[in-house]
Amino acid sequence: MYNLQLVMMKKYVLAVFFVMTMSFSLGALSETGAGEGEAMYQALGCWSCHGKDGHSEDDNYPSLAGRSSDWIVQQLEAFQSGERENPMMSAMAPMAEGFERVIADYLSSLKL
Repeated sequence: MYNLQLVMMKKYVLAVFFVMTMSFSLGALSETGAGEGEAMYQALGCWSCHGKDGHSEDDNYPSLAGRSSDWIVQQLEAFQSGERENPMMSAMAPMAEGFERVIADYLSSLKL
């Protein structure tokens, strides 16, 4: 149990550090720009847990490639509202606010 908590904490610290260092570039993204979902997925550090191109290599984090766009948006909004709780996602999901649909559309367009 301790080892899992340590791994989770390391991933959380890495994700927060990455988001902080990349946040300056988020304003440059246009709301309708091609590849915005992919850019947000990368910039927010979602890939660090959910894997490159949405294919997680860690059983503790679900792969999101090919999932329903509506389902992904619903999950992000549930974490943002507190309806769903997870230490990592409760911290990360609010940073995706306003970009839920483009991230979800990007992930749903990827092959399973």
